[in-house]
Amino acid sequence: MSDHTDPAATETARPADPAAGEKVVRTDTEWRALLDPARYAILRQAATERPFTGAYTYSKQTGTYQCGGCGNPLFSSDTKYDSGCGWPSFYEPLTPGAVEYIEDRSHGMIRTEVRCGRCGSHLGHVFPDGPRPTGQRYCMNSLALDLDPSDG
Repeated sequence: MSDHTDPAATETARPADPAAGEKVVRTDTEWRALLDPARYAILRQAATERPFTGAYTYSKQTGTYQCGGCGNPLFSSDTKYDSGCGWPSFYEPLTPGAVEYIEDRSHGMIRTEVRCGRCGSHLGHVFPDGPRPTGQRYCMNSLALDLDPSDG
């Protein structure tokens, strides 16, 4: 587990229209009620699932990968590839604002954390060792994602 704090934990929840791209703000209590413990640990506490155990690691199913916390469309299956790292990997997000980037200095490393651009949930990290055309490897936790196969 990480020592990241939840920026929404002290904010008051307000209605949001995720379809309109509005930010989703929930209290920590609301997140805990909404998510199962494993998903809460990843999305809200920046935990990481064990490599090669996630449901989407080897998935070839087409569709759109969405945030497991708010349903924000994040990645297309068209950009998913087998990186061999043990987590689902993509070479670019669906849209530029789909994700946000945070410097992560945990565990004695300097990395770039990837969070949902709508609700701020932790998704994984991005590394500069991916394939063309971007050279990026978005290494995501399966539990941070939901696949919508109807968008494939």
